[in-house]
Order: sequence, then structure tokens, then C-alpha cells
Amino acid sequence: MRTLLKNGIIVTADNQVQADLLMEDEKIIGIGTYDDADKVYDVSGMYVMPGGIDPHTHMELQQSERYRSADDFYTGTVAAAVGGTTTILDHIAFGPEGAALHHSIDIYRELAKKSVIDYGFHGVIQHVDDEILNELDGIITEEGIVSFKAYSTYGYAMDDIDFYRILKQMKQSGGLLTIHCENDLLTRYLIREAVDAGHTDVKYFPATRPNEAEAESVDTLLNLAKLVETPVYIVHTSATESVERIKLAKAMGQEVYSETCTQYLMLTEAVYSKDGPEEGVKYLMQPPLRTAKDNEALWRALQDGDVVTLGTDHCPFMYETEKRQGLGNFTLAPGGAPGVEERIKIAFSEGVLKRRLDLNTFVNVVSTNAAKIFGMYPEKGSLELNTDADVMVIDPNGRETISVKTHHSVCDYNTYEGFTVNCAIHLVFSRGTLVAKDGTFVGEKGYGRFIHRKNNKQL
Repeated sequence: MRTLLKNGIIVTADNQVQADLLMEDEKIIGIGTYDDADKVYDVSGMYVMPGGIDPHTHMELQQSERYRSADDFYTGTVAAAVGGTTTILDHIAFGPEGAALHHSIDIYRELAKKSVIDYGFHGVIQHVDDEILNELDGIITEEGIVSFKAYSTYGYAMDDIDFYRILKQMKQSGGLLTIHCENDLLTRYLIREAVDAGHTDVKYFPATRPNEAEAESVDTLLNLAKLVETPVYIVHTSATESVERIKLAKAMGQEVYSETCTQYLMLTEAVYSKDGPEEGVKYLMQPPLRTAKDNEALWRALQDGDVVTLGTDHCPFMYETEKRQGLGNFTLAPGGAPGVEERIKIAFSEGVLKRRLDLNTFVNVVSTNAAKIFGMYPEKGSLELNTDADVMVIDPNGRETISVKTHHSVCDYNTYEGFTVNCAIHLVFSRGTLVAKDGTFVGEKGYGRFIHRKNNKQL
């Protein structure tokens, strides 16, 4: 079947052209001028772009014995698809203490079969020994999971030697380590200090995970990566101080990749106290929301190329049954918030239309850079001929007010409730198949495929 997008403005990471885009079956087969196809869509005045890639989601995340994220791989990817995202890379959950790397990977291979769009995984590292490092090598070189996450905090925090050993293995195997950066000892101390002082209302939460705790950990990991001479990827960068450390490392020639998330561009720590704790607990996440100064620093970093990807850290927990557990004591609520559906339209409306991002940079940060960094390019993140026809069409003249009443996540609140975007996601194609149109999902459960990604030595 041939599908034609007629009269659009085709925008990629480095080009813009007025042309038609022709798809046949699962592939892009032409960019130019065409007259005939089995299905023709007139997209005059609209932007035709590579489908979005969200490099940071948490579908079906079991955060503890009590809490599991609300969206599974079906509902979560429906929300993603309607929002213009055609690929997700999901950060998988911890397994039991001492578990092999395959433990969670094998579980997630089954869970993700419900996905409506293509997907991959970031593995998770809980402990380090020779057996784990050997297993890591086999997965990266043979199984198409080329990125793994390790944490500097939480229950399975790595120490400096752990990180050093992982980074050495990543260099040898051609993998990429992604890291949650917050100083564990400092944040634990500050939380204990707050609790001991009776400061357990959510308004005290940001002070327990300050900018400096993130930036110190970023600095440590950058130094370790420099020592090993291997790339590193910092997830959900939120602090101005972290950006400054990343800029310095890059200026010194270090290969560093940094991600931020929509919430760190749009929201501030004021939400923790503005409308009282009942609203504030909705925004409990690690790292916490920062200040307007940090928002603007991150927008600049995206445009300047110091921060190179935009994810969501989509990890929604139900407000009524889970988030409300933090009323009176923020330490009792799960951390995370929804956002996979809103990412692209917010970035376009607040970024492109407000001249914080140019069109090519927008495509880079919502799609192409993640494809290149994580071994999926050019099949994903491009509009090159004979690559996967993952395509989104954005109408710059659309308008929408975001609301829990209309979103596709099953979460019972929306992080951006009441926010108006001045654009619309008109059409979304995954491998040439229409999966969303004008805010309605029209795809099929289980259509998504696991992406066998290339490691750094295969690129």
C-alpha cells in the first residue's frame, strides 16, 4: 500500500523542504512531487517530521512492593503514539536482590508485547561483579540491548568503583551507560534531617534533593568516564549547575550526552506549595522540580547542544490511591509523573513557536539525537529513503488545552492540567501504518516491535 503526504514542509535534523513524502508498506520510498497513491493526505502548511523518540519511560514499573506505575505497555504507548512518539526506550525495573541482568529483561520482553509502537529497553544494573560484567558483555554484543542504567542513589546505589568497572566494560563491549545522578549520602542525610525536624510536608521536599546534590554526582561520573575514556549519558538533567559541568566537560573534548525532560522545562518547585500539599504530592519526582532560572538554562542548553535529548521519565502513579500517601509525609509517596503524550506538543509550542528552539534542533532533541546515540539511526529518527516510515505531522495552527479528561494515559491526573498548546499532532505513522489521527488512537495492540539496536562497535 502506498501512502502519500502531500504539500507538507518536510523537516529533518538538518534540512527543510516543501515536498511530498511517499511511503510504501513500512518504508519511506520518496521525497519530491507525486500524484498517485492508495491513500493521500493533504498536509499543506504542516510540518512532516521523523516520529518522536522518547528515550526515557517507565511502563509497568514496580517501584516497591506497594507501588506500580499506572500505564502498561499498551496504555502507555497509546498515549505516546497520540502524542507523536513512534519509539520508546523503557528503563526497566529492578529485580530481586542479587538478580542477574536477564531477570528483568526477560520479564519486560513479555510485558512489552502489548506495545502499539516500536520499543527498546535500557537494562538495569543493581550490583557489580565479574559474573554481571560478563553477562553485560553478552547482552550488548548479541542481544540488541546496548544501553544500561545505573543509579547513584536509591536502594541499589553504585559507588565510584562500581561505576568505574561498569564504564570499563561499556568501553570494551561498545555499550553506553545511562546514569541517574544524585549524591546518595547527601540526599539521605537531608531527608533524615527534614524528617527529624518535622518538615515532612511536600513543600520541604525540594530542599532535600538540591541542585548541588545532582551536580556533584554529575561531576563525579564525568570524571570517571574521562578516566576510562568512554561516553556517558546523564538522564533527566534538571539543574543549571549540572549543565555547567556538562558544558565544561564537552569543552575539554569529552563525549557526553545529556537528557532533560519536559517537566524540567515547564514547571518549578512552586507547585509543591502553591496550592497546598494535596496538589503538591502529584509532582513528587527525583530529581525534584527546580526554579525558573533552571528552566531557562535547560532551554538554552537544548538549543546550544549541551543537552541533546528530551525525554519524559513517564512514570505515572495514581493520585487517589498512591500519590496521596505522601500527604503529611512526602517520603511515603512514590516518585514519578505522567508526560509521554504531552512531550512533543509542549516542546513545539513552547520551544519552536516561542523561538527557544529552531525547527531542526527540535527534530534533533525529540527524535534524531536519541536514534543516533542509542543505535537506531537511520532506521529511526530520520526520513531517509528505505528507512522505517515513522512519521509525525504537526499542525502549527492547532490549539489544545491539556487535561486529564482527554489524555490517553490511565493516570487520574495530568502533570500539565490546563496548559494550552498552540499546535496539534495531526497524523502519526509507525512503519507506514497510521496509528493516530487528530488525538485519536487508530492503531493496533501488539503492533510494536522490539528494536535490536546496534552497539557502538557496530555503528
